[in-house]
Amino acid sequence: MCGIAGFCNFKGDWRKNIERMCDKMYHRGPDASGIWASDDHRVVLGHRRLSIVDLSPAGAQPMISRDGRYVIAYNGEIYNHLSIRKKMMAEGKAAAFRGTSDTETLLEAIAAYGLKDTLKMTKGMFAIALFDREEHTLFFARDRIGEKPLFYGILKDNINNGENDGSFVFASDLGSIASLDGFANPTNADIIGDYMCYGYIPSPYTVYRGIWKLEPGKILKIKAPFNKPEIESYWSMIETAVIGQKNLFRGSEAEAAVELERLLRESIAGQMVADVPVGAFLSAGIDSSTVVSLMQAQSAQKVRTFTVGMWEEQYNEAPVAKEIAARLGTEHTEVYITEEDAKSVIPKLAGMFGEPFADSSQIPTYLVSRITREHVTVSLSGDGGDELFCGYNTYYSIDRIWNKVRKIPGVLRQPASAMSGLAASLGKDSLATRARLLGAKSIEDMYLRSEIGEGLRGGWQERKDSSLNYGVWDAIQPRRAGQTWMDTYPSGLLEEGQHNLMLMDLLMYHPDDILTKVDRTAMAVSLETRVPMLDKDVVEFAWTLPLSYRQSGGVSKKILRDILYRYVPRELMERPKKGFSIPLHCWLKQKELRDWAESLLTPSRLEEQGLFDAVAVKKLWDDYIIKNVWRPQIWYILMFQEWQNRQKIKL
Repeated sequence: MCGIAGFCNFKGDWRKNIERMCDKMYHRGPDASGIWASDDHRVVLGHRRLSIVDLSPAGAQPMISRDGRYVIAYNGEIYNHLSIRKKMMAEGKAAAFRGTSDTETLLEAIAAYGLKDTLKMTKGMFAIALFDREEHTLFFARDRIGEKPLFYGILKDNINNGENDGSFVFASDLGSIASLDGFANPTNADIIGDYMCYGYIPSPYTVYRGIWKLEPGKILKIKAPFNKPEIESYWSMIETAVIGQKNLFRGSEAEAAVELERLLRESIAGQMVADVPVGAFLSAGIDSSTVVSLMQAQSAQKVRTFTVGMWEEQYNEAPVAKEIAARLGTEHTEVYITEEDAKSVIPKLAGMFGEPFADSSQIPTYLVSRITREHVTVSLSGDGGDELFCGYNTYYSIDRIWNKVRKIPGVLRQPASAMSGLAASLGKDSLATRARLLGAKSIEDMYLRSEIGEGLRGGWQERKDSSLNYGVWDAIQPRRAGQTWMDTYPSGLLEEGQHNLMLMDLLMYHPDDILTKVDRTAMAVSLETRVPMLDKDVVEFAWTLPLSYRQSGGVSKKILRDILYRYVPRELMERPKKGFSIPLHCWLKQKELRDWAESLLTPSRLEEQGLFDAVAVKKLWDDYIIKNVWRPQIWYILMFQEWQNRQKIKL
């Protein structure tokens, strides 16, 4: 796990600026730093290293291929790099290697097979910058699911009236790009509406105009003079899902569980390999418990596991996690977090994410990462289980509601749906939700209209339609939002409705919220996180499963339970899931946090920025303080304001 950065055609002091870019992401790689520049300094690559595999200088980056043609700066891990080495040796593609790092394996494989073919054979997480010195071409690539970030774009020049200055830039961290001399890319007001719907900024957009996120499974190519990027896919989640559902697993559920356990064991074994200490996050959930169970089953030593607890009983899963750890025989560490812990984290959040990000579980995720890093350098997590194995209750409930609603003729449903805006304006949120659902044209549309959909998509474009006016969206002045996966998802792409909901989440919510949260909070403390359920073979197998193997009769993640109950008693796991959340709506009423929040929401500040309607924001806050009506958009606005408070960029 590392950080990469660089630029082409930069007009300023190239060395000072690449050093600043690397220093800005010191947390991503505190062990070493490296710089490479072409002879004319037109192309510059930088790297910060968190040493995980081959701790020697032989693993240092940027790295030049043995034939001298390619230079790579790379962030991530290739878990099957040893098998790729064996393949190269067997085929005579490599006679020897200088070290034992996966970076060298990746680089020499690219030299032997080409970038696209190499990526297709890899299993791992990564963001790659590769310069072909012979063809004067830069390539960038991101892993299949979106575990590792990569930002790129063209700089705006604050000297020449904000015009493009011709500098192409890239980095693992938005803050690194913003640290460049002359950076003047303005806030991208077009995405504020989407941010207020989701609580995060969906790919390929960022908070800055002209700066983009490379999407998962993509390769970006840009050839000298570095002004016309081309993007292509080497792997597609949509294609994987469609192909999998056309070629369903033909064995029984029990046989499917055996095969899935084999694939997970293989994935976990590969991800436990490191030259530094490895542990795992452990909650009371099915996913992390399954990962830890299979880790301990393959380990001769006690696996290190880590949990954060809440003093508020309704949010606290630590006691159950402790029981699971005891049953599995892990070496377990738990830490309870308090309001004081939250207070200490909140001022750091804007710096961690580089742009507004408002999934409030970012706070406990950071805290569990911090305590974990005191003991290990790598931690495995259970992320991906909900989206791959139908774990969210919403999938089942939306499917059930849709099967009832679709029987009602549209001419009867639409007038009732039109009442949603009125109900929302009157503060009757539950009635507004029911009215919105009645207007759904498909199960996918219903998902986006549901309460969980407010955190997934929603109201920005729909806000123009009075029948879908959510009320709370009035906190934003009308602007045009960018198009996202949710705007273009083809209704009924997969036969099963719940499969479509899972795929929608895997295309946007999972990479842009869940994986972003884990990467940024863990890297803030220099902790590498690995996600075994996102292994290529596991993902591709999961999409071959019939829905009944994943969810049936309201029982979620059936196939994972079939595996887990071989290691942990069923009665220990079959308890109500509390989720990885915090009582933010309670904490923000305490004086210190309330004072912080209200300082960010002053009318003068909001009016000066020109992005939020000060009157509407005041109503949101008053409803919360006076009427105890909590809406997640309050946190969304606060996180945007805290980010903006740290910026010196003119809107």
